[in-house]
Amino acid sequence: MPDIWGLAAIAIKFTLYLGVLTASGTVMATFMFQLSHTRQFTLKFGVLGFFAVIMAFSLQGANLTGDTHGMIDHEMLKLMWNTSVGTALMYRLAGLGLLITGLFMGRVGLWVSLLGGIPAIWSFNHIGHISGQYTTILKVVLTFHLAAVALWIGILSPLKSLASDPQTYALASEVGHRFGLVAMITVPALIMAGGYMSYALIGSFTLLFSTGYGQVLITKVIFVTVLLGLAAGNKLRFIPDLRSGKPATASQLSKSTTIEWYVFLAILTVTAILTSNLNLPI
Repeated sequence: MPDIWGLAAIAIKFTLYLGVLTASGTVMATFMFQLSHTRQFTLKFGVLGFFAVIMAFSLQGANLTGDTHGMIDHEMLKLMWNTSVGTALMYRLAGLGLLITGLFMGRVGLWVSLLGGIPAIWSFNHIGHISGQYTTILKVVLTFHLAAVALWIGILSPLKSLASDPQTYALASEVGHRFGLVAMITVPALIMAGGYMSYALIGSFTLLFSTGYGQVLITKVIFVTVLLGLAAGNKLRFIPDLRSGKPATASQLSKSTTIEWYVFLAILTVTAILTSNLNLPI
């Protein structure tokens, strides 16, 4: 059982993932599918991510000193600034700062927000288990993996909103169809990227089943399998039915996206545990 600092690390890492990926993903979805009325939603999660970035950096200081004073210790924070922790902080603050600023710049600002999401997502290469592998390929794969996950998360709330209003059923079916076409490419690539990273980090099936890290990773895979099943239902049944003029399907699509949200929250929680409190198997 993690101590108080371990639990705090999990909570902050979860909040960080949720804020950065949801804000960045919603911007990507807005750009790719020409969505509207997403600014307030994106702003909320962008600010949440910005807060989590600062708290995650301060918490590192507390972890090093063993008490809350480390969260505001000038010398300790200055020391961390010159490490990979500080580099990640710089990327995240700059990225989220651009993303949030772009939300107030009209349509042109969408490009600014989109550019801001790139360093925010890239920052995860500088802290965590991948950062210790020193391979450019692995870092590129992680960035693609997170960007694809962000896009998937980012489309859920707009799609649910569109599927909840009879006046936008047609738009919901069109957006869902277009996202399905993108998903036909990104989802298989996402699975391969996850498999490659898992193999690179663990290295054997024996360690996958015999270590705490591997067992938690298996739990994550189970949630991902559930998510893929829900996505398949949307792609093969709900979206086609809605496109063919069956409005009753809209409520089922709305419920499905809600469940996907909860599954994503579970996946982010498991990921936070993996990256905060568990060491890689040796």
